[in-house]
Amino acid sequence: MSEHVQKFVDDLANGKNADAGEAFKDALRDKVASGLDAARVDIAKNIFNGTDASNFSDAKPAVADPSPRTDQIMDTDGNEIEFTPNTNPQPEAEAPEAPVEVTADETQ
Repeated sequence: MSEHVQKFVDDLANGKNADAGEAFKDALRDKVASGLDAARVDIAKNIFNGTDASNFSDAKPAVADPSPRTDQIMDTDGNEIEFTPNTNPQPEAEAPEAPVEVTADETQ
């Protein structure tokens, strides 16, 4: 029996319920912590044993060989795509007009 469980039993026998509650919490914390530590050790030992990384990763994408031509566009399967430039007229940026200040001399 661990020291926390023994303290819990002794405190209950002596009628110290508040102390028994704290001893119970301590015993429970120790039990959970030791269980987590054992699980960590088990997972660390078995994490890469007998597993294939391809089971956990996506397939490699199809990559086309680089071409010295810079005007060639390829899709993800390595097929050439025809480039058609945008012939739509592009809007011109317009600057807002500066506000006109009126002085008292001009208003008469």
